Amino acid sequence: DAYYHQLLLAKNDEGYRNLMQLVSIGFLEGFYYKPRIDRDVLQQYSKGLIATTSCLKGIIPQHIMNGKLDKARQLTEEFISYFDKGDFYVELMYHGIPEQELVNTELLKISKEFSLPVIATNDCHYLCKEDAYPHEVLLCIQTGYTLSDPKRMRFSSQEFYVKQPAEMEQLFGHIPHALKNTLEIAEKCSAEIDFGQRLLPRFHTPRGYTNEEYLIHLCKQGLQRHYPNAAEQIHQRLQYELSMIKTMGFIDYFLIVWDFINYARSQHIPVGPGRGSAAGSIVAYLLGITNIDPLKYGLIFERFLNPERISMPDIDIDFCYERRSEVINYVTQKYGKQNVAQIVTFGTLGAKAAIRDVGRVMGMEYNEVDKIAKLIPAELKMTLGKALESNPDLKTLYDTDHQIHTLIDTASSLEGNVRNTSTHAAGIVISEKPLTTYVPLCTSSNSEISTQYSMKLVEKIGLLKMDFLGLKTLTVIENTVKNILLSRAISIDLDSLPLDDNATYQMLSEGKAIGLFQLESSGMREILIKLKPTCFEDIIALVALYRPGPLGSGMVDDFINRKHGKTKIIYELPQLEPILKDTYGIILYQEQVQKIASVLGGFSLGEADILRRAMGKKIIEEMEQQSVRFVDGAVKNNVPKETAKKIFDLMAKFAEYGFNKSHSAAYALISYQTAYFKANYSVEFMAALLSSEMTNPDKIALYLDECKQMNIELLPPDVNQSYSTFTVIGNTIRFGLNAIKNVGANAVESIIQARESKGLFTSLYDFTKKTDPRQVNKKVIESLIRCGAFDSLNNNRA
Repeated sequence: DAYYHQLLLAKNDEGYRNLMQLVSIGFLEGFYYKPRIDRDVLQQYSKGLIATTSCLKGIIPQHIMNGKLDKARQLTEEFISYFDKGDFYVELMYHGIPEQELVNTELLKISKEFSLPVIATNDCHYLCKEDAYPHEVLLCIQTGYTLSDPKRMRFSSQEFYVKQPAEMEQLFGHIPHALKNTLEIAEKCSAEIDFGQRLLPRFHTPRGYTNEEYLIHLCKQGLQRHYPNAAEQIHQRLQYELSMIKTMGFIDYFLIVWDFINYARSQHIPVGPGRGSAAGSIVAYLLGITNIDPLKYGLIFERFLNPERISMPDIDIDFCYERRSEVINYVTQKYGKQNVAQIVTFGTLGAKAAIRDVGRVMGMEYNEVDKIAKLIPAELKMTLGKALESNPDLKTLYDTDHQIHTLIDTASSLEGNVRNTSTHAAGIVISEKPLTTYVPLCTSSNSEISTQYSMKLVEKIGLLKMDFLGLKTLTVIENTVKNILLSRAISIDLDSLPLDDNATYQMLSEGKAIGLFQLESSGMREILIKLKPTCFEDIIALVALYRPGPLGSGMVDDFINRKHGKTKIIYELPQLEPILKDTYGIILYQEQVQKIASVLGGFSLGEADILRRAMGKKIIEEMEQQSVRFVDGAVKNNVPKETAKKIFDLMAKFAEYGFNKSHSAAYALISYQTAYFKANYSVEFMAALLSSEMTNPDKIALYLDECKQMNIELLPPDVNQSYSTFTVIGNTIRFGLNAIKNVGANAVESIIQARESKGLFTSLYDFTKKTDPRQVNKKVIESLIRCGAFDSLNNNRA
């Protein structure tokens, strides 16, 4: 079916809302190769919009080009009726295309006939004339063609750039009002997007409770679970947090998060112990949103919610990666399909990707392009300009080879341009009203509904954004617990695992960390051997230390030497010892900076968080102000001025590498749980670990070798004994059928179903009779024979 282009501009706030409706309907209801709307839909949502006859692809210019002048006039009358008087414009363009002269002549006649205002514009697809060639290349990248392909999409001239006023006057000087009218439109448009809103959905509580009462009720239940004999300090912390949450207006936020996590737990969907700064909140802990005691580990609420700098809370949740979608479905059903969506992301061209894409489009040999791409340093925020400065070999090729010169220049022009759109891996947005009230929507390639605004804009307009992350390790832990119950009849409560298990720390001290969350890299295993962790605080520190900053600064070695007494631990002041004792006198965590500022400088913890941010971002002017304030406050607390200055400089130095302890503690708990199971229930853990990686041959090979190192016997695949996953048989592991190459989940399901319904297979012939040949075909059978899955029936594989 024919489709046309239509320019619409939001004249006011109503127009902006209608524009969001129209583009959303185009994706959600009218998508056919491209998003489309019918004219009756345009009429329905036309209030507050300015429209024009548009470019050559517009419906009126198209009918003029096809000689249907009466129909063009009929359509003009129709469009005039849609919009307010004076808000439908005749749009003239000229890009050196002969058809535009014909269209412009007729459009001017139409403007006189219907007394329509005229504007002169340029159809701008790139910034300046020199960008015409890179734009052609970009079109080829986006459509999958090469420049030499005659079928590729191309523009008919090189005039589609932003023209200067003098250039436009040269083209349309004979129609001066057409140029002036563009300013008239600009002056008409007054739509403003309100970035100061908080568009939190309201949580509907059980009858008899206000939202505040229900939150307090849930917290009291949490107190009974976690602190049956709660000290006054705990009650004070809870009351303080509740009052801050109420003052900031986030009661509904906490109830919404509690609700979907409560649902996940009720459905036995594994939920992570926490992520980010939320673990610093006792309210989050009592609600079961996090599973780390913030008081026990000295975590700070103001690192999560700062009353001195109010912003939307950000609680990111890890779920079992296999069942994350169930939680999203629950939220969608609870708040309505119109009120929940995922969030779009825009994939942009980086330096290496730009070289590879442009090289393909130019028709260059793959090996040559690959060689050039590999000369670009693999560093964050690397650009082609920086690469030419830092790599002499690349610069030589650029200077001496014309084709490579063109390749790099073109790729440089395209760096940062959007290459594709996709759906954010974790982001979910929830709204009280239909989302199209606030944000335009679109559909992805797999029909998921997502916002057309990226995550930062979604947050900026005040919508509630949640990150629902799928974490494979949670699935491994869950399956380990199930394996232990099946093989040993022992029921494991994760909350009751001892955090001082000797076998666990002994294994970690030997660097036996293959398969452990956050700890299995070769670099981390080396540090484990040097550090020889002896307590959970050491694991928390490791998660914070194993990052480029601390590794490159010598901080890791200093930490290890201090732990083992090779470097003396000196505290500048006695007040620092309780703050820095767990990290052997080193400022490792952002929370430690906050506590020092509070204890010595007299800062509130909220003010200290602002100081911490300034240090982390190296905001010089603010740092200078904060330094004066800290030193003055410390002097009032009887700290010598020079000592106060020295401590401030020390904080500023370490703040560059400081990490969020709340996040470290939560992830360290997952790390410890995997280590505990590997040390104490090794067969059950390794079976679960292998089952989580059945589509990753490299990981399977690594973990099979680890089983060998651990003296765990692995039984071969067997059509009569194996299941889809790796299973525990006594002290051995039976190979899972899903891990066999070229077999596939459908074939495995068919094999197991046939075995269970028709009895064990007695021969290869019996196997082919009992299984469905549509699922278990010749290729599957050959793969099963090659891996020995029939050896128990006949050990001759010929």
